[in-house]
Amino acid sequence: MRRFSRKSGGNSFAEAAVDVSEKDGIRSLHLGSEAIQSSMRVRDPVELVLAYSRCMFAFLLFRDEPQHMVMVGLGGGSISKFVHHHMPQTRSVVIELLPQIVGVARSMFHLPPDDERLEVRVGDGAEYIAGMKKPTDVILLDAFGPTGIAEALSTESFFAQCRAQLNDDGVLLVNLWGSDPRFQIYIDRLSRAFDGLVLCLPARQRGNITALCFKRGCNSPTWDALKDRAKVLEARYPLEFAEFVTDLRRMNPHNDRRLLV
Repeated sequence: MRRFSRKSGGNSFAEAAVDVSEKDGIRSLHLGSEAIQSSMRVRDPVELVLAYSRCMFAFLLFRDEPQHMVMVGLGGGSISKFVHHHMPQTRSVVIELLPQIVGVARSMFHLPPDDERLEVRVGDGAEYIAGMKKPTDVILLDAFGPTGIAEALSTESFFAQCRAQLNDDGVLLVNLWGSDPRFQIYIDRLSRAFDGLVLCLPARQRGNITALCFKRGCNSPTWDALKDRAKVLEARYPLEFAEFVTDLRRMNPHNDRRLLV
C-alpha cells in the first residue's frame, strides 16, 4: 500500500492530515484517520466505487436530471466527476472548506479543471448556502471530517435554510452514518425542516445512509412505477437503481403498492 500525506495549518479541522492510500488498484482519501472519505478505481476514475456515493443518485427515481446543483464537501471528487461525465445538462458548484483537499482531488483523483459546468470554490458551505442569490435543484451534503459532520452543517436551522434555497421540486441529499449516535437526531431535524418528506436509503456496503429530503411530495409513487423508472435510469447511468427501489422498503413508510412520500 502506498501513502501520500498533506497537511496545512489553521484550526483543528484544517490541521487534519490529508492522506492518500492505494491498494489493489483503488486509491482512497483519508482525513486525519483511517476512515475512507473517497475512493477511485485508478483504471476507471469516473466509476463510483463507494456504495454511498451511488446511493446519492437515487433522487433520480423521483426527479428529472437537475440543471443546477450545489455540493458541500468535495473529498476526492467522485460525485463531482460522475455528474460532470454523465450529466452534461447539469452545472455544479462545489464548496470545499480545505484548499488542500481541492489540490489532492485535482492532482491525484482526476478532478477536472473548472469549466462552464463545474466550479469548485474554497469556502464555508453554510455561509455559501445562506448567501445564494438563486435557488437550485439539488443540494448535496457530503461534508464528513475526522470527527463526523460539522455542527454548522447539521442544525435544524441550516437544514431549513437548505430547503429555502431549493426550487419547488428541489431535493436535499445528506450522507449520514447509520451507527452515529446522533443519527436519529439528524433525521428528526431533517424531518422537521422538510415537513416529514424525508426518505432514508441505506447503502448495501458499509454503514452509510443517504437522506433524501424533498421540498414537496412525490405523490407516493407505486412500486411498479419506481421499478419502471429504475429500468429507464439503468439504461442511461451505470448505477443499480433497481436495488435502490428494493432498499427503500427497509427504512421508510410504505404499503404493498406504494412508497409513502
